[in-house]
Amino acid sequence: MKYRIERDTLGEVEVPVDKYWGAQTQRSIENFRIGPPSSMPMELIHAYGYLKKAVALTNQKFGLLSARKVALITQVCDEIIAGQLDAHFPLVIWQTGSGTQTNMNVNEVIANRATILAGHKLEAKHRVLHPNDDVNRSQSSNDTFPTAMHLAAYKVLVERVIPQVKQLQDGLELKAEQFKELVKIGRTHAMDATPLTLGQEFSGYASQLHHGIQALKNTLPHLAELAIGGTAVGTGLNTPKGFASEAASMLTKLTGLPFVSAPNKFEAQAAHDALIEAHGALKRLAVSLMKIGNDIRLLASGPRCGISELLLPANEPGSSIMPGKVNPTQIEALTMVCAQIMGNDTTLSVAGSSGQFELNTFKPVIIANFLQSANLLADSCTSFFEKCVVGIEANHTQIAEHLNNSLMLVTALAPHIGYEQAAVIAKKAHAEAKTLKQAAIESGLLTANEFDQWVDPIAMTKPRKA
Repeated sequence: MKYRIERDTLGEVEVPVDKYWGAQTQRSIENFRIGPPSSMPMELIHAYGYLKKAVALTNQKFGLLSARKVALITQVCDEIIAGQLDAHFPLVIWQTGSGTQTNMNVNEVIANRATILAGHKLEAKHRVLHPNDDVNRSQSSNDTFPTAMHLAAYKVLVERVIPQVKQLQDGLELKAEQFKELVKIGRTHAMDATPLTLGQEFSGYASQLHHGIQALKNTLPHLAELAIGGTAVGTGLNTPKGFASEAASMLTKLTGLPFVSAPNKFEAQAAHDALIEAHGALKRLAVSLMKIGNDIRLLASGPRCGISELLLPANEPGSSIMPGKVNPTQIEALTMVCAQIMGNDTTLSVAGSSGQFELNTFKPVIIANFLQSANLLADSCTSFFEKCVVGIEANHTQIAEHLNNSLMLVTALAPHIGYEQAAVIAKKAHAEAKTLKQAAIESGLLTANEFDQWVDPIAMTKPRKA
């Protein structure tokens, strides 16, 4: 491999000749060989592209950068946003907790790529932009990294997570409508309970996701607050008056998202409560999806020795040894994702609570786990919707058999003969292996006609008429 010499305040460093990064990036590569290379999320890097472009334009407005320099910065930033320079961002999550090295990675790539765009070779004497004095002007890693975190998090929530969870919610609502007249036995404590419709059961799942989406939306205003303009500790050192609000407005123009300048930069840089709150909403959705997935898994258990009230699509063979076996694999994938998100939430809780004084130094691990959770949730909802929910069918025969065999239909008799007498009938039917109707008639507490009149599973799925 051929190298060129790059310099920083510590001295000279060899950098691969075909890479745009500089000395500080190379030092980070050599000092933090932890985990797979290039593990810093590209969504964060692309967010940095928007940020550096917005700040350059803001600096130009305040007369701090020439039009030529701004034009070069924005051209490189557009390439970063488009993913054309992904290969030049090699750093890992496990680095300085402020993300300084990633900020400098971006600054160096912009400066060196601009040198090429200006028609020069990658040599210090030809440099047209300085990574600190020009690309990082009016900024600190301590305000740019949290700003990029918010940009990346907000974008993934509104562009991926919310639409894809909504698609799944709509799919469950469609099933609720499809099954609205199909009466089945309910279950509480995993034991037989009174009837409901399969549509009512699915409507509960759809409602969980509706409320989960709303919880996620409720976190967006705080997430829209940006730290940019706070520089080192939140005071705005080395920025002109009005810079913070102008930079936030510029980001809104570039992204089409409603970003604002954080009214308190000290909170925005020393804590990451907005991201913790938003991830809490992701965890809430994971909790809901775990419940939904496990319910559908159990309702589909079988096909002959389980509950088997639902029939799931057969997507692939389920066993390497048992011929003909088919497993609920989409549910297994979904619930593993939910477990990962719950684990990530613990990581964020520890990281978010561990900030000290004017800076939280767990930033890379916070945004990496946040983005992993968001992307996994979005992907798994789409996969679960397309490969499972769309194809769910009801097993009418099994549903009817379970309904007719249930002893808990006796609950309909309680208003007529009392709770204790109804319990006598249920216990008699169970002990003597008789139907509920047989036990009721033999008890002498009611007639066959009264049983047929009072025990109506369809009527039991709604409040009793006065």
